[in-house]
Amino acid sequence: MRLAIGVEYVGTAYAGWQRQPHAPSVQGEVEHALATVAAHRVEITCAGRTDRGVHALGQVAHFDTDAQRPMRGWTLGANTALPPDVAVQWVVPVPDDFHARYSATARTYRYLILNRATRSPVLRERAWWVHAPLDAARMHAAAQVLVGAHDFSAFRAAECQSRVPVRRLERISVRRAGEVLTVEVTANAFLHHMVRNLVGTLAEVGDGSRPLAWVGEALASRDRRLSGPTAPADGLYFLRVDYPARFALPAAPGADASGAGGPGVSAIIPAGVTAPDRA
Repeated sequence: MRLAIGVEYVGTAYAGWQRQPHAPSVQGEVEHALATVAAHRVEITCAGRTDRGVHALGQVAHFDTDAQRPMRGWTLGANTALPPDVAVQWVVPVPDDFHARYSATARTYRYLILNRATRSPVLRERAWWVHAPLDAARMHAAAQVLVGAHDFSAFRAAECQSRVPVRRLERISVRRAGEVLTVEVTANAFLHHMVRNLVGTLAEVGDGSRPLAWVGEALASRDRRLSGPTAPADGLYFLRVDYPARFALPAAPGADASGAGGPGVSAIIPAGVTAPDRA
């Protein structure tokens, strides 16, 4: 039997999603927890591997098992064995041809920037603190040149292992809600550090140190040296994965019937730190 699971985690204490021989990983924690329920070794495959310090609200993975357990038993049993910063949100049976990575049609990331003069201990390791004023409207306008299918070599890490640098970016938005800017990006897939490099580039447009046209010029150059810095991992959240309707997976938290949306800023930022999410 193949099962799909939804996983939420704070990535601060982990070397990333992928299992590591000598460092804690989210995959290792989840596999260990599921194995305690299944009473056999479990190996899971995720929709998208996140880096050290990156968080997730809507990670999806799958695994195969012969163990017969109620779906609620899988969820409760796994969460009993998981540390407080990782939790399984749901478990559902899926067809044998479901694959958490290859069946996905789109992935959405959200990046949070705390934009104010002083740092926030509450949001430490939850958002990127930028003290220089950022113009969200200017960043949003500059970002629209990225929509479509492009070679994103200018925004990939040097260690990126993807053989093809072309990705189809479906939408990107930059919004301000009080002191917090959210950059939300949906694409069919992402290159290594692609979102963080995009955010670092847009931030230089937002603070006025670069013109709007610079983003398009960097994209066209296909040269990582000509785009902006890599934003810290702290502010990055793997928000949602989209799949064909036939798999009938639970909707992402906060998603509407079309699958759009996802958790608002209030789902991540404590009340009182920022104003409610707004368009």
